[in-house]
Amino acid sequence: MRTVIVSGARTPFAKYGGGLRSLQASELGGVAIKEALTRANWSADAVDGLIMGSVLQAGQGQIPSRQAAKHAHLPWSVQTETINKVCASGMRSVTMADQIIRLGEAGLLLLVGWNQ
Repeated sequence: MRTVIVSGARTPFAKYGGGLRSLQASELGGVAIKEALTRANWSADAVDGLIMGSVLQAGQGQIPSRQAAKHAHLPWSVQTETINKVCASGMRSVTMADQIIRLGEAGLLLLVGWNQ
């Protein structure tokens, strides 16, 4: 089995106290998730899981990956995981997803890199 990346999306760069200050990081993550699904022409129901690499989770609440999934209107059945690691957490989400897909445990995974 091969693993391929079929879509991508990101939020705009922002500055501290700027125009996006009223939004939580999980809300912005939800926007990027919805856009990536739209670009790939996938429905939220097709998603098996979401893995999020988080550089700094402090102040974000519990399970930021679940929060972002909620903001993206993913079904509650979608499993989420947050990797809380200062460096390369986004890359670790990619390697974990590759392993999960090649083992046949999932078909479609969403990967999120989260740098507050």
